[in-house]
Amino acid sequence: MMRLLVPAILLALVPLGAAHAQERERINQIVVYGDDPCPPSTGDEIVVCARKSENERFRIPENLRGNPTDPARDSWVNRAERLEYVGRSGIGSCTPTGSGGASGCFNQLMRQAREELAVGDGTNWTQLVEAARQERLGQIDEQAERIEAQIKAEEEAKAPQ
Repeated sequence: MMRLLVPAILLALVPLGAAHAQERERINQIVVYGDDPCPPSTGDEIVVCARKSENERFRIPENLRGNPTDPARDSWVNRAERLEYVGRSGIGSCTPTGSGGASGCFNQLMRQAREELAVGDGTNWTQLVEAARQERLGQIDEQAERIEAQIKAEEEAKAPQ
């Protein structure tokens, strides 16, 4: 009876430990260059690295190079889109005037977010964090399997033959 109970208790506690670790984890996002090593994750911290080429090490990030407000950099599509919204009020406009003026604020925020993503450096931090999380969960599973194997070995050694 005891032989069956101990592994069941351990298996029941492993998901609790994993859930507890996920609640308190810290995520450190680092950009490394060339062949520099990514610092290892320690304790309750997950380190996620995005790798850039060596020639980008001391350069200003691409999205900050040049003058972003230079009119020559603005495409005619963006200018035409801004003209479309000049003087707009009422429903769907995100203004305090007119009925339903606030209803367009979400659309405006989404449009700005898409523009910011288009200008970004292309690093998908969400995907990198998820990969690091899965790696960490794999380590927890391996540790649980080692503990379970150790307990089984101890039980077999103690069992009368």
